[in-house]
Amino acid sequence: MNSLDKSANSSISSALFGEASPTPSRDAEITRLTEINRTQEIKIQALIQEVAYLRRMRYGVKNEAMSAEQRSLFEDDVIQDLAAVESELELPAAPALPRSRAGRQTLPEHLERVDVRHEPDSCTCSACQSDLVKISEDISEQLDIEPARFFVIRHIRPQYACRQCETITAAPVAPAVIDGSLAAPGLLTWVATSKYLDHLPLYRLEQIAARQQVNLSRSTMSEWIGRMGFALQPLADRLAEMLRQRQVLHADETPVKQLDPGAGKTKRAYLWSYRSNDLDTGPPIVVFDYQSSRSG
Repeated sequence: MNSLDKSANSSISSALFGEASPTPSRDAEITRLTEINRTQEIKIQALIQEVAYLRRMRYGVKNEAMSAEQRSLFEDDVIQDLAAVESELELPAAPALPRSRAGRQTLPEHLERVDVRHEPDSCTCSACQSDLVKISEDISEQLDIEPARFFVIRHIRPQYACRQCETITAAPVAPAVIDGSLAAPGLLTWVATSKYLDHLPLYRLEQIAARQQVNLSRSTMSEWIGRMGFALQPLADRLAEMLRQRQVLHADETPVKQLDPGAGKTKRAYLWSYRSNDLDTGPPIVVFDYQSSRSG
């Protein structure tokens, strides 16, 4: 056995039987390797999920295909797991791993600032009991949100009577989008924005309201949407009229399936979208037109 073999055997025996005491650098290296191993395990699990998904897309039934939103769930899980590992080890990420963002983002300036002052328990020095003098402030910002809050608006219209001519005077009833409805304009705006801009179905809005013990049925909200569409029809017609006055117009046709109750099947309908050109003067305009055929 040569000198190299003897040196290797002595190193192995020292590591196995504890003849050499670990150094701080060795502990740091072990911690770093443990972090890398856990990160690699997470990435391996993500790749296994991706391979299973690709196999199902290639050999599975078509109705089992996932949408783009469902595919993005795997990417979100990987990012969350990596962040959890870094937080648990309280060490920076390995140099080879890409970070989700370069640094802490700045909060938008247009947001409202709510000041919360944290004063010390006492304004006297704990050592010599002298009065403390303010020299500076340490300001840190956090982003917060106020969830949808339901409240009731009480419209109080006092009635005044004239003793001479016996007439009663009161302020007129304020105009409403839906006459006689319990929905205020803010509630109607929340329903329409959640459904068409945030793509939340009405049954989810029903569940959100139920958490605050507010009963908003899907049928009621569907009726509100229909009445809002009728009320906003003049605005849509005006936008279409202004759009036709532009020099350049972009159009797109999207075929959709429409239910045909009489025939018991679906038929082909069309959703037309018209858009103004970015080089035109004036605000951008987009108009959607739903037609059951191309005859229009």
